[in-house]
Amino acid sequence: MDEWVKSLAPQLRALTEVAAQGGHMTSAASALGIPQSSMSRRIHALEEALRLPLLIRDGRTVRLTPSAVSLAQLVRAPLHDIEMSIAQVTETADPDHGTVRFGFPLTMGSGAVPDMLAEFNLKHPGIRLQLKQAHGSALIEDLRTGGLDLAITIPPPAELEHTILATQQINAVLPEDHPLASRACIELEDLEDARFIANPTSYNLRQLTERWCRRAGYEPNIGIEITEFATIRELISRGLGVALLPHSDRRVDGISEVPLIGEDHTRTIALTSATATQTAVTQRLNDFILTRGLN
Repeated sequence: MDEWVKSLAPQLRALTEVAAQGGHMTSAASALGIPQSSMSRRIHALEEALRLPLLIRDGRTVRLTPSAVSLAQLVRAPLHDIEMSIAQVTETADPDHGTVRFGFPLTMGSGAVPDMLAEFNLKHPGIRLQLKQAHGSALIEDLRTGGLDLAITIPPPAELEHTILATQQINAVLPEDHPLASRACIELEDLEDARFIANPTSYNLRQLTERWCRRAGYEPNIGIEITEFATIRELISRGLGVALLPHSDRRVDGISEVPLIGEDHTRTIALTSATATQTAVTQRLNDFILTRGLN
């Protein structure tokens, strides 16, 4: 069994990367920093060693067989743990140099997170940050597949290592000439007849919007669906609808943020790790965020 592990580790890593890249061999080879020919040889060698077909040709891409999909899912986490453990040991002598792949939500692209990253960069200039902004499910998937080392996620995933950082208040965002825009606070019931602008259904905030409106006794009228939160605010400023959004430090003329009263309208923010074991440089960023917070 030891000999199998020694010989198959590079091949299994190639398989998990092909799975992560949706069957694109060129992209998988690029991600591993090897020629495509080497990637193909590793997969074929794995097929021969296991005596299992792993790939099905589909035009310019390949599809993984059911056995390959199951194998990639089973070995991804152990392989990542091994990589992180080796990286942690090799970086111990110089923990202030290395790369951290860090993700954070689309809603946090201004204010606290950029301020925090700027402070971290000043304190640890030798640590390179690879940043990604995406919605929650995409960040969690990247953590699972090894695409990210650390991420701020909303909500926290139960199946991954995480620490609660804060709660995020969700407000009603209205055109400034809306009849309710000048109020100090409103109830969600007051927006029953409004036209909502919201994210796609896979987004946590869209799910909360629908859940909270249903609790208020109605199904929200989603007139516009779009991914970008900044664009939602721009559309609201032009009178195209209302939305439930977290506070933004970026001022957009023509809109008003009004707190909601009634049930708790908040989301939990967490710092989530890909694995229980972190590299030394990832641990530096992790500890910095936990100590500093998002203020």
